[in-house]
Amino acid sequence: MIHNIVFDVGRVLVDLHPQPIIDFLTEHGARVENIEALCASVTLEDHECGRLDGGGLLARMAALAERSPALERLQAKWVDMFQLHPPMVNLAHRLSEHYRVYLMSNVGDIHWAHLSREYSLHRIGHGVLLSYLAGVMKPHAGIYLEAERRFSLTPAKTVFIDDRAENVSAARARGWHGIVHSGYEPTVAALRALKVDC
Repeated sequence: MIHNIVFDVGRVLVDLHPQPIIDFLTEHGARVENIEALCASVTLEDHECGRLDGGGLLARMAALAERSPALERLQAKWVDMFQLHPPMVNLAHRLSEHYRVYLMSNVGDIHWAHLSREYSLHRIGHGVLLSYLAGVMKPHAGIYLEAERRFSLTPAKTVFIDDRAENVSAARARGWHGIVHSGYEPTVAALRALKVDC
């Protein structure tokens, strides 16, 4: 029986539309074709594991451009990539009435501050585990172990919902149930298959 439901954030509770930051940097002479290239260029993992604060991340992004952008505008573009996915957020709130619901996300301080301020994601469920505070990010086993410790999760009674198959596989390797999120209806169907009352 499932007692705990752990949600990823990006591409699950919020959709990502990163083109504004790509366009902004390109206009300033940076050569970044897509968000994957940008993340690799600034070693985003340093930021999302807490080794580099938001100011340091913005400085790395600015250094990619031939013409230095104003850091305030750069930060505004960096957070201007999220769109709330209300059906999934409503699902998480509904489930939290009968189950223990948690969020676990690979995220840095700038994005999390924005997501909390604009969408109150920190108010969903019963706790949040953020990679930049944990010092480790999915799919590393350490973040799942920390979730088990922090939230007293029993793996066999826990299901993890994430859009990335490798992150779900890492959860399953620890004995959790896992759902690779591709949309609201498939995720609800997968939860119901686990006898979760949606």
